[in-house]
Amino acid sequence: MPVTVSEHSSHGSLSIPHSTDDGTSNGTATPTTAQSVPNQSWATSDSSTLVPEADRESQLQFLSEQLKVEKRIKEGAENLLLMDLNGALRSQVESELATAKKKIQVIQKSMESVSGRTARKRSVETNVNGRRKFTGQPLQSTVGWKEEGTERDDFRTAMHQANSAIKALVLLSKQHSYNHTTSSAGSPSTSPSTSTLPNPATASEAELNRARIENMAKLISLLQRNVRVKYELDVGEVVHAVLPSLADKASKQARATAYRLIRHALVDSHSVRRLGEQNMDWYIVKSLSRDNKHTVEKEQVIKLIRTVVDIGSERHSPHSTIGSGTVPLSDAVMRALIAVAEYPEDPFKPICVQTLTEIMLIDIDLMARTGGIRVLLHALSEGPMEMAPLLAAAFLHIVDSPKTRAYLAPGTDLEIALSGITDAYGKGPEYKDKIKGCTAIVSSMLRTWSGLMYCCINDMTAIRVVIDCLRVPSLETREVILDMFFDLLNIKPPEWHRAFIDGRRLTTYRRSRHSADLGHQHDIPHKSQDTLKLTDQYIALLILVFSKAGLLDALTSMFEESSVGSALSRKATLLMAEILQKANRVLPLSIAARIQALPRVFSLASDYDDNEHRIVGSSALSAIDSFNRYRSRLEPAVKGDTRPRANSIEEAVRRGQRQAEQVKLKIGMQMDDKTFQTLLPETQVMLTKDHTKWNFDTLQDLIEGPLHNAKRMEEAIKASRYIRKLMSFFHPFNHRFSDVANTKPNQRWVRLACSLLNALMASTDGIRFLQEDEFLGQLVRSFDQLDPVTPTPVSDPIFSKKRVQETLTAGYFEMLGTLSKRQEGVELLEKFKLFTAFYHLTELRSREDLIKGIIENLDYSIDGHSRIVLSKTLTSVYKHVRHYATNYLGGLIRNSQTANAWMLRLLLTQLYDPAPEVRELAVRFLEEACESTDVLQMVVEMQPTLDHLGEVGHPLLLKFMSTPTGFRFLYAADYIDRQMELWFHERNLHYVVHIEVFLAKAFSQNLAEDIDDDVLAFEGIVPSHFYGVMAKTELGCEVLQEKGHFVEFAHFIRQHGLESEDREVILKLKSVLWAVGNIGATERGLPFLEEEEIIPAILEIAEQSLVLSVRGTCFFVLGLISSTPQGAEILDDYHWEATLSPLGLPTGLCVPVDVDKFVSIPHWDCVASEAVDDTRLAPPESDEEMEVMTAIYNLANTVIANTASRSLTKMRSKPEYRHIFSSPSMFYRALHTISSQKYKLPVRRYIFDLFNLELDTDVIQQLSECSISLRIPLTAQEPASAVEPSPAPAQAPPPPPFRPMSVRHVVSDSDDEESEVDEKEVAAKKPRAPVMSLRPKSRIIGFR
Repeated sequence: MPVTVSEHSSHGSLSIPHSTDDGTSNGTATPTTAQSVPNQSWATSDSSTLVPEADRESQLQFLSEQLKVEKRIKEGAENLLLMDLNGALRSQVESELATAKKKIQVIQKSMESVSGRTARKRSVETNVNGRRKFTGQPLQSTVGWKEEGTERDDFRTAMHQANSAIKALVLLSKQHSYNHTTSSAGSPSTSPSTSTLPNPATASEAELNRARIENMAKLISLLQRNVRVKYELDVGEVVHAVLPSLADKASKQARATAYRLIRHALVDSHSVRRLGEQNMDWYIVKSLSRDNKHTVEKEQVIKLIRTVVDIGSERHSPHSTIGSGTVPLSDAVMRALIAVAEYPEDPFKPICVQTLTEIMLIDIDLMARTGGIRVLLHALSEGPMEMAPLLAAAFLHIVDSPKTRAYLAPGTDLEIALSGITDAYGKGPEYKDKIKGCTAIVSSMLRTWSGLMYCCINDMTAIRVVIDCLRVPSLETREVILDMFFDLLNIKPPEWHRAFIDGRRLTTYRRSRHSADLGHQHDIPHKSQDTLKLTDQYIALLILVFSKAGLLDALTSMFEESSVGSALSRKATLLMAEILQKANRVLPLSIAARIQALPRVFSLASDYDDNEHRIVGSSALSAIDSFNRYRSRLEPAVKGDTRPRANSIEEAVRRGQRQAEQVKLKIGMQMDDKTFQTLLPETQVMLTKDHTKWNFDTLQDLIEGPLHNAKRMEEAIKASRYIRKLMSFFHPFNHRFSDVANTKPNQRWVRLACSLLNALMASTDGIRFLQEDEFLGQLVRSFDQLDPVTPTPVSDPIFSKKRVQETLTAGYFEMLGTLSKRQEGVELLEKFKLFTAFYHLTELRSREDLIKGIIENLDYSIDGHSRIVLSKTLTSVYKHVRHYATNYLGGLIRNSQTANAWMLRLLLTQLYDPAPEVRELAVRFLEEACESTDVLQMVVEMQPTLDHLGEVGHPLLLKFMSTPTGFRFLYAADYIDRQMELWFHERNLHYVVHIEVFLAKAFSQNLAEDIDDDVLAFEGIVPSHFYGVMAKTELGCEVLQEKGHFVEFAHFIRQHGLESEDREVILKLKSVLWAVGNIGATERGLPFLEEEEIIPAILEIAEQSLVLSVRGTCFFVLGLISSTPQGAEILDDYHWEATLSPLGLPTGLCVPVDVDKFVSIPHWDCVASEAVDDTRLAPPESDEEMEVMTAIYNLANTVIANTASRSLTKMRSKPEYRHIFSSPSMFYRALHTISSQKYKLPVRRYIFDLFNLELDTDVIQQLSECSISLRIPLTAQEPASAVEPSPAPAQAPPPPPFRPMSVRHVVSDSDDEESEVDEKEVAAKKPRAPVMSLRPKSRIIGFR
């Protein structure tokens, strides 16, 4: 708190903070002391009188401290004035407040004067140095801080503090120069900002580290709070100030803080380029090579690298392919990062793998040059498994384009993902989790166009390998592979599949109640499940590919393993039966017939020479037949149709129940007097009020039978007063029925009451009885108890929330709903003013239970107050009530057999609801209702205004366009012209993104675990396209012809159909293809395609395009074209066959007769290998240096690495070698080696530990000099007597870590070549013998 109020003492003094002579705050001043404060002299003319003989920076520092003190005094005085003070004390506080305000103004003017001169000087320096200027809007956040009362400084103060912190870091780095300074040198203690800094000449290393960390932490906090300061600071100055903190002598915490500071100083690509001009290469390489004791340091350096990749990378332009950008990381840093990603025991392996994946998508050439692609491929196979989906998606993205696809070796690289399946032989059940992860990767690959077509190269070798694993009898994990095929083909096994797999007989009595009730569940929105989808078309292609790769034969091999059968073989039988069912549904008849022939199974069943074969084949055919018969009995003929079918299993049961009920009612109404008089006492109603002692069954038979006879009802009312006794049980204020617990068995009393009301309304005497009885009157008074303005509130109302939940009170709403079903009942409700009570209940807050009870139970078949109550609920002031009512109204519309105009009008009213959620729900229900032609025509005639809905109402407007009346209405409103221009230039592209995203979600294998509402709304059905809807009407085709858009579409397809590099053109090509496909999916739109002869061009793209996703788009587009009989006939001429329904109508699915021609990819030569620099280093000067370097080279070879490490250890202990391990030039050679070759992380760490040199600014400077002196220009002539030849030349010194790399020459030689034959091959490729090579030196030791 800025001020502390002390307790009142006997002297009546208060604690008021004030300024003392030394500028600090004193909180224990009496009123007398406070009066002396204004007498202090403060100069207003010149700031120099405040702090005499001080420099500008110290002045600003001092003034800042004084300003804080005075602000605290001001805030404390303002707080005190809010209290109840006496007159004298209040005047003292007001005097103190006025003095503080005056001092604040003086200090602020002085600071502006000083900082103005500093700012002018700095502006000159800025223009000279060419620094950037902040272009954002920083003042808004600063003003916000001041309004919130926080103690954040303005920009000038923050900038001053940042510069002071940088200068303090620079002073702390001058520890060597202070040893030789003279007494005339200025002491840093003269400045307040540096007065607390330790003297670098005398302080210990720990004190210096602590001071550096403190200053860097302050600067980081300042940069986090003031974004503008980041833009004003020079990254070069920051790096120069923190370089001593990156040295090996500094602590790991200091190095971590330094990396963190540099990361926070980066704001844009310019700052990253400035960072690249600093010499930080070897600091980062050394930090990445440290062990797990330095995790805090490695974490910050990896975060710095990720920031550089994120901010400094130059992404590819829209006209280039993916992976063609530039990442400003050098080969040295990349190889160090790759070593961490490759080491399984490093805790930062996952984040490094993710970083490399991101780099690959930006700059694939850099990844290929440094060997990163190989590391990611191994990570895809070996784990971590949580990274596998990310890696698979990245590689599939790479495979899609021919330019990036060339970096992968066909048939070997991406197939490494299958190793988890192919290596499972002999591993046992414990290997099951590994196979599950691998099958998930394979499944994700086969769900994309790039993955499927890649796996189909070399005659579907990859797919055949996976399928052949099913043929290995001893492989215990084959069930996981079978589950993968179930998942790929989108087969959702029902509950009775388990009985089939267990070998139990399939009978209808095994059906669970849950499966019988599935048809009654409602989704929002609900669509017909019989419609074939885009996913079905892709599954049709998968079935063709799998059957061609031998899946059915492999399943048959599983049958042959045992004639008795096992759970695994029965699961294989189940998969085969499901595949045959899918094929019959999604494939053309001729193709499906070939698949369903099952020649091998029938040959086994007809093999009378081998009884075991015959048993296996017959059992499989019998199981498939049993599966098909049982499934056809359980599933309705038309999915989604809730109307009972005469030929269904339940029809006989329903018919018998109806007949029994009719006979029972007839017998009951014909009951004689004696029997009726006998039944009345048997119910016990006249004898006791305890309902638990009543004979419920007799009472129910009496109400549902004889009491429906008007004569018996009159007798029960007048003669015996039986009905009056019975109805008194249901009176709310009797607390009999209304106090019964709300349990499932007690719900029978609610049903009994509804039956009694039906019986009463069936006769005139019964209606007269209800008019005279207190039942409805007590209900009205019960509802009045809830009125908040009632004069006599009741402590426990009948319809309290607790009673509605715990007792049968909620049953009264069902009774009132029963009354509302008859005209006589509606008149009774009107007479007792129950509808008025309903109106009041709908306005109650937090009583949704009552509103739901009213809305759900009222009957709306009779026009009157019931519909008005629903309308009032739809326009409630509470959003959640309107949302619920809209949802219920949508259910009414969905379940109604005919179109009801009053329901549609109410739903249209909800389109103007103020809540977006309610509007969206109304649009979804209205769109679903408009699937019916009658409803659509009725809604169009109402001519609702939908412009205010924006994007939400767009699908609904497209529905309107599909009718002639709606099209004319929208055309007259200029909607058509506006949308045509919008779709032609913009929305076509959005449509592509929309449909590809939703297809990816629909194909996602995690769909069952994480269901997205958008995916449910999509359901794989082609979304409405503006041009496709236009082509449904004759007037729309005329407008389309007049605009000439289709001609332009056709021209674009012919001109850019085979584009493979320009991403922007490819995206537009996809959008044009979807537009043409949707137009061709209508009978009126197909002539457009025939006139332009565009179908052959689309077929050519589908079979020859090098971009695999474009082929997939053509595949779906051809399916759209086949939606009409004429389109299917045209495609049949080009050997693309359409799937037909049993009635011979096209279903919108189309597959090629020659699958190989569609899925084949032209062979390519892999261009990816670790590149070699054209520049080389001078050879070592002595034999000892050559031996050391040879041993370091050999560390890269895992076969001789142990021998090389022992040799280096021996050399390091010998006197003649010791100077080598302290030589900066040899240290540079070693660093250069690990930055140009593949070394494992422990080996890199070992090489760093070999040398007795600690990285600091001096050593880094020497390494920079060595990088120049040891380099041999390309034009230099090599000496005649070269050193011992080695296969690969040394790399040139790598550039700074964040400088964009130039493209290097790529040589496709292997990493581990050691033989002399390989050496000769590489030598033959290079015209010159290398001066120095990085190839391990081969020596034959022993075996003489």
